[in-house]
Amino acid sequence: MKYIVILGDGMSGLPLEELDGKTTLEAAHTPVMDELAGKGEMGMVQNTPPGMIPGSDIANLSVMGYDPKNCYTGRSSIEALSIGALMREDDVALRCNLVTLTRDEPYAEKTIADYSAGGISTEEAGILMQAVQQALDSEEFRFYTGTGYRHICIWRHGRLLPLQPPHDHVGQRIGDLLPKDAALLQLMRRSYEILDGHPLNLRRELEGKPRANALWFWGAGTKPHFESFYAKTGKHGAMVSAVDLLKGLGIGTGMKVIPVPGADGTLETNYEGKAQAAVDALLKDGMDLVYVHLEAPDEMSHQGKMREKIQAIENLDRRIVAPIKKAMEASAEAFRMLILPDHPNPICCRRHTADPVPYILYDSTMERRGLARYSEKEASETGNFEPEGYRMMARLLER
Repeated sequence: MKYIVILGDGMSGLPLEELDGKTTLEAAHTPVMDELAGKGEMGMVQNTPPGMIPGSDIANLSVMGYDPKNCYTGRSSIEALSIGALMREDDVALRCNLVTLTRDEPYAEKTIADYSAGGISTEEAGILMQAVQQALDSEEFRFYTGTGYRHICIWRHGRLLPLQPPHDHVGQRIGDLLPKDAALLQLMRRSYEILDGHPLNLRRELEGKPRANALWFWGAGTKPHFESFYAKTGKHGAMVSAVDLLKGLGIGTGMKVIPVPGADGTLETNYEGKAQAAVDALLKDGMDLVYVHLEAPDEMSHQGKMREKIQAIENLDRRIVAPIKKAMEASAEAFRMLILPDHPNPICCRRHTADPVPYILYDSTMERRGLARYSEKEASETGNFEPEGYRMMARLLER
């Protein structure tokens, strides 16, 4: 038996007036997922434990079969694993986004115009992060380049502090959102001085793109320690994702992390490459399980782009789920597939919520006859509900 997890980050949401009361998932044309929902099991699962923040870090840990209440130490420290940022036991990792701040006001009066600097590319971000490193690296703080707008700072002998995620505060004045620690605040102020007038940003402005003119710290975490996925499940697993968070989860749990050229976490990511990497991991490389993560629905939600989110969901169905299903059926290998979001990200609020999400659990050897529409509404109406998301992995693996 082969096992497949396909996760559409932030894919579920709430009904929208613009869609006549449908969610973006309901509005999307998803014939393959609908077919699998009809032939398998559909229901709802709670991936974010009560009292925890509904982030992709916590929710994906749950989907991978790990109870976040017992092993979560922070988001950025997981991403640090992916980019090779070494951490000591008393270090603190900080996520630092390249963001766009408004330019005409004093620093504390500025607002967050764009949490991702217009979806800046990794190549351009690398140039800006090099300038940051040259100016701000020290014995206490080290900056590391990640993917796109997402980067890491390691704070030696650091402290865990409450820090605000920029994607939850677009359009808001930053004065009340800034860190209370003087050293972190000074670094953020200095980053604006370094980046706002950088030649690359001047060129971006001429091209009609927003300036990536500041760093924003959030997601502090300490060094993680995870039980290996193989020790936990007895299965050899592989991770296919464009983002450092999921790559870090793969590295931290001893999975094989498979790079895919052109996979960038955007709407234009290399869908076909990700699907092929998953199939090859199962059928050529001998992996037992592959975890395929798609970031695009979540990014479109944070940006408030309803039509693009629908497109991202349809791309997931047509360009990832469909070719993986077709290849597995052609191989004659028995397989089980779990399809779900990690958390909701409703277009109406453009931020994660802790609500349950709809899942499909399909077994190629136990198909039933039925018609279904993969949606929050129909999944809720089945009455199937798993209150502890980390238990779904055991159900997938029949343990």
